Formats: sequence, structure tokens, C-alpha cells
Amino acid sequence: MLLAVGLFLISKISFSQKAQESTPSKQHTMDNIQQKDPIIYFAGGCFWGTEHFFKQVRGVTATEVGYANGNLQDPTYSQVSTGKTGFAETVKVSYDPQVVDLKLLVDLFLKTIDPTSLNKQGNDIGTQYRTGIYYTRSEDVPVIKASLAALAKQYNDQIVVEVEPLQNYYDAESYHQKYLDKNPGGYCHIGPELFELARKANPAPAPAPAPAETQTQDQNQRPVYKKADQQTLKKQLTPLQYEVTQNNATERAFDNAYNDEFREGIYVDITTGEPLFVSTDKFESGCGWPSFSKPISDSLVEELSDNSFGMRRTEVRSKTGDAHLGHVFNDGPADKGGLRYCINSASLRFVPKEDMKKQGYEKYLPLLVKK
Repeated sequence: MLLAVGLFLISKISFSQKAQESTPSKQHTMDNIQQKDPIIYFAGGCFWGTEHFFKQVRGVTATEVGYANGNLQDPTYSQVSTGKTGFAETVKVSYDPQVVDLKLLVDLFLKTIDPTSLNKQGNDIGTQYRTGIYYTRSEDVPVIKASLAALAKQYNDQIVVEVEPLQNYYDAESYHQKYLDKNPGGYCHIGPELFELARKANPAPAPAPAPAETQTQDQNQRPVYKKADQQTLKKQLTPLQYEVTQNNATERAFDNAYNDEFREGIYVDITTGEPLFVSTDKFESGCGWPSFSKPISDSLVEELSDNSFGMRRTEVRSKTGDAHLGHVFNDGPADKGGLRYCINSASLRFVPKEDMKKQGYEKYLPLLVKK
């Protein structure tokens, strides 16, 4: 049984960026780590994919790539890549334990590797690509070992994942940080289906309806949705959802939750729960992101001029949540009005038709009737 997927013919080491060198900025050891959120370190082969995997998980507050548990100071990538420094390519994962627990993070990590492969993951070979979980808190050890013990029952071969205290850790060079965000087509030994698994592994609970005595209504009996403060949003959203909705980031084309979602249902603002789009207005545009011919109502979105990146576009934001949704273009289907609302999946939460009533969206069910 092999859990690691997405093997590529080209090894990560072949990319020209690897020739660049700069001194990592800071060493972290068990003695000098002081941070509000707990931290766990995962070595799972190429750190580009492992970092991108964990940043999808709701409750992960920060990710960073670096080199752990080696035998020299201030290592560079070229030194680590010799396999003689003792360092492993490692991802530093900070997380909010009130949102996601360590067991889920460990179990997710184990799905991205072949735990019986020694010093090799995907097409990458060497001690720097060994698998390991490095901890800074002794109370984490029973959780880690319990997950590995359960995993061992699925294999005949020996599990070779290291479990050790973090001895040292150095930030990797800047061009390695968030590499797959900056290079969407870059090498990765982890398949897109696992990124999707990470996004869905710790879903946000459905927003609770506001108490009747505090909920105002208009003449159509429409509840008023409210945006949470930034600190609450950081806890409720995945890093990607937060970056997209609050900092106008764009998720990867064809590698997002709802591009291929065509079930009947409603799409709501991930920040407020307010309905924005319905499945009957969704169409396949081939652009790699969910596309809609129109919002439920023009009053729900705001359209702004966007001249960033040397382009002239029209940005779409949710009015209540002030969340960045995407852009609107005039190349949509003529029979649907000619518009294409190109929307980030990370800005939305999909509620299937069968769940709409229990989640408070019953009044929108008539919109799903195809005309």
C-alpha cells in the first residue's frame, strides 16, 4: 500500500532555482522557540509540496520551509543537497489547537508519504528527503506515536518515519518559501487530490443563525449577515481562504474546491454565510475557476475597477463581508447574459441542495428550479 502519490519524471533538484543561494535567516531550537501557537515540524521529502499541503488545512496559522536536525550552522540548499549535513527538508507548521488538533495534522501528514521508504520520496533521493516528525513539546510524543502505531498495522514493511525532538532548524532561502504559490506549475511529489483532501479535512462549522431577538429582517424576511473581526476570521478560515478574501490573493487554477463542482446547491460567502451564487447559474468556462453567469442579486456584490498587474479588470467583492471574490468578464454565454463571474473557490462555501433547509437556506430552494 503506497500513500504517496503524484510522482514526476523530473526531480526537484533539476530546477534552476536550486542554484541560487542565500543564508537562511534564523535558527530555531527547542530552547529559543517562543510562539503563541504550538509548532510541529514535518519532513516529508520535497518541502515545496508538503508546505503547500499544510497551508490548505483550516487551523494552520503559518507554514515555512527549512532544514532540521543537521550538523552545521547556517546551511545552504547546495550543502543540504549533498546529503552529508544530516539536515532534512522540513516544514514548520504553526497551528491553533482550538481549531485543529495535532492528531489530525499527523494523520494528514502520513497520507502524503510512503512511510516505509527510507531516504526517498517521489523522485527525490537522499538523507535530506527522509521522513520525520520533530517536536518541541514532550506532550506531543504520545499523539505522534499513537498515529504511527495505527499506521504500522497497515504495512508488512517497517515504518521508517523518524520521531525526534527538534535539535535545530534553519529557514530555507526565500525562493523556497511558498514556492508552489509563486510557481503553480512547479515540481511537486504530492498530487492535487491530496491538496483537495487537506482543504476538506477540517471544514468550518456551518455559521449558527443569529438569535431571533438580535436578527433584523427586511421586507423579504432576509436575515442580516455580519462579518467577523480579523482575529476571528484568521481562526475560522484556512490560510488560503484568508489570503484570498482579505488580501486579494488568487488560488491556483484547476486546483481548487469548486471548479468541478456541479451538484445542485448554493454558494455562500465563506466569511459571513450570506448566499451569493446558485448552481443553476454555474457553467463550465474552462478557465480553471468556478464561473457563474450572475450573482443571486446585484445587491450582494460590489464591482470595482482593478488595474493591478498591468491589466484592466473588474473586481468582484461581497458587499456585506467585503471579501474579495474574483473578477467579472464579458465573455460569458450570450444566452445567459454574456457575463462570466470568475470566482475563487476559497471565497465560497458550497451547501448542497439536500442540506440547504437545515442550514437555513430553504427560501433559496426555488432558485434551483431550472427554467
